[in-house]
Amino acid sequence: MSLPLERQGPETEKDGAPVYEEEQEITQASRHDSQWIAIEPPQSLRDRSHFYSPSAGLPSFRESQFDVILRRQRMRPKEGGGLKLTALPSRFLNLTNDFEFAGWGSLVRLTLDKEDQKAGEESLQEIRRQRVLGQFTASALAGNAVLGSVFYALPAVVAVSSVYSPISLFIATLVLFLWRPVMEELGSALPLSGAPYTYILNVSTKSFALIGAALLLLDFASTSVVSAATAASYLAGEVALPFPPFVGAIFVLTIFTIVSLSGVKESARIALVVLLFHVGTMAVLIISSSIHWGKNGIGQLRENWHVGSAPSASAVAREIFNGFCLGMLGLTGFECTPSYIGRIKTGQLPLVLRNLHMPAIVLNSVIMVLVLAVVPLETVLGGANVLSVLAEMAAGRWLRMWIVVDAIIVLCGGVLTGILSACELLEQLALHRVIPKLFLRALPRTKSPYVSVLSFIAFSGVLYASAGANLNVISQMFSLVWLTVMSLFPLTLLLLKFNRGRLPRDSRTPLAIVVAAIAVSAVVFAGNVAVNPATAGYFAAYFFGIVLVFTTTQNKIHLLRWVYWTYDQYPCLHARKLTKTWGTKLVNLMTSLKRQPVCILVKTDEINHLFQMLLYVRKNEETSCVKMVLFSEGEEGIPSELEANAKILDEAFPEITIDLVIVNAAFEPSNVIALSHRLQISTSLMFMTCPGPHFTYSIAEFGTRIISL
Repeated sequence: MSLPLERQGPETEKDGAPVYEEEQEITQASRHDSQWIAIEPPQSLRDRSHFYSPSAGLPSFRESQFDVILRRQRMRPKEGGGLKLTALPSRFLNLTNDFEFAGWGSLVRLTLDKEDQKAGEESLQEIRRQRVLGQFTASALAGNAVLGSVFYALPAVVAVSSVYSPISLFIATLVLFLWRPVMEELGSALPLSGAPYTYILNVSTKSFALIGAALLLLDFASTSVVSAATAASYLAGEVALPFPPFVGAIFVLTIFTIVSLSGVKESARIALVVLLFHVGTMAVLIISSSIHWGKNGIGQLRENWHVGSAPSASAVAREIFNGFCLGMLGLTGFECTPSYIGRIKTGQLPLVLRNLHMPAIVLNSVIMVLVLAVVPLETVLGGANVLSVLAEMAAGRWLRMWIVVDAIIVLCGGVLTGILSACELLEQLALHRVIPKLFLRALPRTKSPYVSVLSFIAFSGVLYASAGANLNVISQMFSLVWLTVMSLFPLTLLLLKFNRGRLPRDSRTPLAIVVAAIAVSAVVFAGNVAVNPATAGYFAAYFFGIVLVFTTTQNKIHLLRWVYWTYDQYPCLHARKLTKTWGTKLVNLMTSLKRQPVCILVKTDEINHLFQMLLYVRKNEETSCVKMVLFSEGEEGIPSELEANAKILDEAFPEITIDLVIVNAAFEPSNVIALSHRLQISTSLMFMTCPGPHFTYSIAEFGTRIISL
């Protein structure tokens, strides 16, 4: 900004207003190598009599509002286009400035035609129709993993907590009372599928969000692999299989790959049938075991207590704590619910979380008590299929076979949970250009994302194979992955409260609960590492491997620049025809990747705010093309300095072309989607400021990303 600090008196009069010497100099300079933009006061304030006196020094704030502000701009080509060249040299020896610098931006006034509006309205209705899951079908998808975990969580808890296992499991299930309000607040504020990755993306940086995505993908794969392998081992423990258990696990994964290709709604119905069968089976087991306990008395429970009780109070506390840490595994699957929240009907998430939590409290604690009351402790610790042994001792061989069938079916349902949750995550990653758009391809009839399904199953197979088809290795790693994923929810809510506090939501969780959930996550994580330090090694190996892949895909251009810079250091490579072709293809690839545009949706001309939004884009997205979009229903709604400030920012970022697009329409979901259709830019690559408490639309209907307070 340039404003004369001192005036020597008027030189001439023009239309009754004084013209000062500095203004004449500015006019002369602008004819040569500069261009000046005049930001005048509103028409109602253009009374020259308000100008400050030359002898009064600097103008007051009130006086300055009546003055003309002159902003100097570098001269742009009259015919448009051209490069924003700077004095800085290129780091590449054999590349022209066309590669390093972007072109000048432009101003476009745009009116959405009927085709765009129709496309926007149809897409909005499709988003609304995707919410097909009620509280029971939504509960079923995650419920099979949550309630099916009794088959592999109980033996692990007994191994470290012995007769104190019921206490440990009960405490572990009660801890979820800390997480439910946290997840409810996040879900009401950001009802976006792919959570908590999408939560983090809207409250923090993309790099942090990708760390969350890596944890989620590992969690979903572990859920599927552990469920499939446990189902196969349960079957192998009852009958002699003609093949190794790992073949059975692969067979289970294959079957439920086919099921998941039938679509989300059909998969949810299948999951509901499986869950109802499991709940009915557990009810029969509890009733039969209770009757057996009533008939035989507490003799077995007393004997188990005598054999397994710890010698001191400190030993008791240690065993209960260790059991509590491992007992959290009995709740695996709970974290999957927010990943498909975009498919759940509005207002149903709290009911879904309740439906998952309450049965988990009863099932884990009650069945553990019945196991200790009916089955000898040596048998429980011997590694047998605990629940099938309990069933046979309580009611006979028929119930044991029933339990085995139920275990196989419900654990297979856990495979389905992992697949569907992963598909939602992969869809979001593809929309945000982390992975190729290929992952968005869907079957015409069922709309199932077959590329995502098949890729996830392949990844799960690689995970299982890299562990040597060892269920123990995957289970140990799974424990830490799950705990880390659960810690993301309170951490994200803390960031939301700080960075996006204005965001509308139905409930607000006290800060003490959020901090308590983070503290519990840290304590339980440390406890699991203390119980078995090897778990930390497995966790780190898989986690950093996935993070490396995501970091590579997110920073494609940056890495390609390093590759080209290395290539550029050897002139001989430019002389040979073959290697010169490689260089040309590399440059073309980088150029095409950079030209993929993004949008920032603005509502103000405040330059600091616009600058911060552009900084976010430069740090988090690899692009040299930004559309700065303002929705306005008339000229009076356009901020007076928006065009001038857009030009200043266009000059301030020589590597980015900043186009100002003024859309003659109201800011509402259908129009934003219509603009997306017109510009061929996904709404997931449109960024906006945080809406206030009186905002009437759901952020899920926009599909945009929130990037500022």
